[in-house]
Amino acid sequence: MGKLIQRVVLVLLAGATVLLGACASLQRSEPVQVNLVGLEPLAGEGLEMRMLVKLRVQNPNDAPIEYNGVFVEMDVEGKRFASGVSDAAGIVPRFGEAVVSVPVSISIYGIARQALSMVGGELRGQLAYEMGGKLAGPAFGSVRFHTRGELTLPRELNGMAR
Repeated sequence: MGKLIQRVVLVLLAGATVLLGACASLQRSEPVQVNLVGLEPLAGEGLEMRMLVKLRVQNPNDAPIEYNGVFVEMDVEGKRFASGVSDAAGIVPRFGEAVVSVPVSISIYGIARQALSMVGGELRGQLAYEMGGKLAGPAFGSVRFHTRGELTLPRELNGMAR
């Protein structure tokens, strides 16, 4: 009876080891790279402005990323500026890339807050932004991302600062 228990325990340990190894292989080893590649105006409602944010998602991993929803939030100069969701679905191929479009909302208060901070500070022609979000995947397959960069203001706005 004692040897039977030892064998059962040994088989269970071996099975657990195989399962843990399989779970570890499901994790992506490299984070996705996300770049802001476009902003296009959309029709807004009342006290909001809407824009279509275009993101280039690069997958540096050996497995494709399947997504069926996207969430994005964007801060400009350290203040919340816009957020949006999309039920878009698609696949970012292994060692590949895809452009994902997400409509975002910007409240009139967010625009006013940014305008006041630009008037109160030095307008240097560029605005620092940070963007985070996730590509929602099946089951536990969501992929989070975070990126930062600078938006270049049109020349007309740069001239107003001097």
